[in-house]
This record gives sequence, structure tokens and C-alpha cells, in this order.
Amino acid sequence: MQVIRELLEEKEKKTLSSHATLSSKASRRGVEEECELRTRFQKDRDKILHSKPFRRLKHKTQVFLNPVGDHYRTRMTHTLEVMQLGRTMARALSLNEDLVEAATLGHDLGHTPFGHSGEAILNKIHPKGFHHVFQSVRIVEPMNVTEEVREAIAKHSKGKGPILSDDPKLKAKTLEGQVVRLADIIAYVNHDLDDAMRAGVLTSKDIPKRLRDIFGNTHSERIGTMIKDVILATQEHDFDKIRMSTEKIEALTELRAFMFGNVYETDRVQRELKKAQKMVESLYFYYLEHPDQLLSEMSLNEFTDPIDQHVIDFISGMTDRYAINKYREIFLPSSWQT
Repeated sequence: MQVIRELLEEKEKKTLSSHATLSSKASRRGVEEECELRTRFQKDRDKILHSKPFRRLKHKTQVFLNPVGDHYRTRMTHTLEVMQLGRTMARALSLNEDLVEAATLGHDLGHTPFGHSGEAILNKIHPKGFHHVFQSVRIVEPMNVTEEVREAIAKHSKGKGPILSDDPKLKAKTLEGQVVRLADIIAYVNHDLDDAMRAGVLTSKDIPKRLRDIFGNTHSERIGTMIKDVILATQEHDFDKIRMSTEKIEALTELRAFMFGNVYETDRVQRELKKAQKMVESLYFYYLEHPDQLLSEMSLNEFTDPIDQHVIDFISGMTDRYAINKYREIFLPSSWQT
């Protein structure tokens, strides 16, 4: 009897675009037995989905630290929104949704507590620097994910750099990997804007009129306009790469700059995050000076690298609340128990 995985692989060959990445062609660094039920990309997805780092994303900050409201994004909801947008684009372009799904679910596994502020302070104080992308790759490597998923994760991040790039250091070889890069920025720019308006940091009228005219006035209109543009621009240029029209990519770059200037880097947002950075810095140096305490938190077989790398692994893996509790436990006096 033919195994289900082989049927799925045959279905990919029949239904996906000639530009899509077939799971049967995917490669891994380590030898691994094939699954009878799942393709290689589906197996990668499940490895990531069932991992502890993935579960911890639900208690990691996206932008707003410890929000009182229930509807602000976390790193987990961000990840799910990136996954949804990525799959939407992949399906419309007849690309491999499973590859996109696996990479989007894993793209932020290496994120620190307290969002990019935690990342920035670790990058400043650790001699070798720190970037969540490299940490995400470090986390998925022991999972033996496919090279295609690994590369998509490694090349998803943009910071303030070019949203789309032909630099092979930034551009994934697969179209699916390029979809992941765009899905990430389309998701975070739009949902962070939505959260900023919910928090009273911005109103819809604060968005430059030119951008409202191009993308629309509502959250769904903005996302819909961007996604449709990616699909049409890519199709119009014969799938040579994942694209956006010149007008839309320039407007998206402008919208991102607007978010940095009016949300991410404002005193109101940064004030609390700077307090969080002091906590992360204190925890880093504490565990560096007290490796015995780190040993009690991790199993002996995990210690295969220099101690500072294990401190980075431990700190970056913390959730916001775990970091706060650890800081309180180590640095603040506790009530006397009678």
C-alpha cells in the first residue's frame, strides 16, 4: 500500500506551480527517517509547533509591555498572523504552503523577553552580539529541520533595512522563503499600528494621508491591499521573485519609518522598555558570575558551549513574566515569613 506521504508528494507535483518548492526535494543536514503520514515540511512544522520555545511565545512582548487589555498582540499572536498571511500568499501563488507555514511558525523562536528592547540590550552587552534571527536558527538546528525552512527563518528579518533585496545574504533561494520575509513585515506593521491606536498612542488621522490613500483606512483594507499587490506583482513578472509594485513597496517603507518614529522609538513606549532592559542586563551578568545557578536551571547534557552562550540561551528563552519573577527573586528583598 502506498504511504500517505507519497500521495501528498504526488499531489504537490500535480497541483503546485512549477516555481514552487517540492517537499520531496527538501534536504536535511542530518539523516532522518521519513514519516509515513507527513511530508518533510509538514514534519518540520510539527517539530516547531510542539516545541517549548514556541509555547513560550505567548508570554513574550510584541511592542507594548504588560498591557492591561486582553487584545494586544504577543509574540505568539504575531507569529500566527504572519503564518496566516504567508499561507494566503502561498496558496494564491500555488507555492508550497507547508514550507511557508513551518518557517513562519519558527521565525521568531529566538526572540527575547520584552521584544526588541531585550534583543537590543543583549546585543550591546554580549561580546559576540545577539540577534533573534541567529537565535531562532540556533533553536531549530537541533530539530534537524530542512535546509529550506532553516534558510527562510535565517533570512526573514529586515530591521530598518530593505524590505525586499536581491542580496543573496538577505534573499531566500525559494519563493516560499521570500514570502515569509514579506509576510512578517506586512503583519507587524499593520498589527502594531492597530495596537498603537488601541493604546491611544496614535489615531487613524495621524497616519499620513498619502499612505491612507494608497493602503486604505482600516486594518483589513491595509492588509488586503498589500497582499493583493504582492500576488499581482509577482504574477506579472513571471515569478522571477516575490515582488511588490514600486508604489506599494515605497509606501510600505514609509509606513514602517512612520511606525519607528511615532510608536517604536517614542518616549512613551521606550520608558517601560528601558526598565525591562535593566532587568535583562542584571540577569545576564548575574548568571555569568553565578554559573552554578544556571546549572540548576538547565540539565548537564545541555552544557556543550561556552558559559556565556548558555547564559544567552537561558535569558533569551525567558518569557516576560519569568524574567520579572527571576529578577524579583534574585535582586529584590522578599517578605519575611513568620
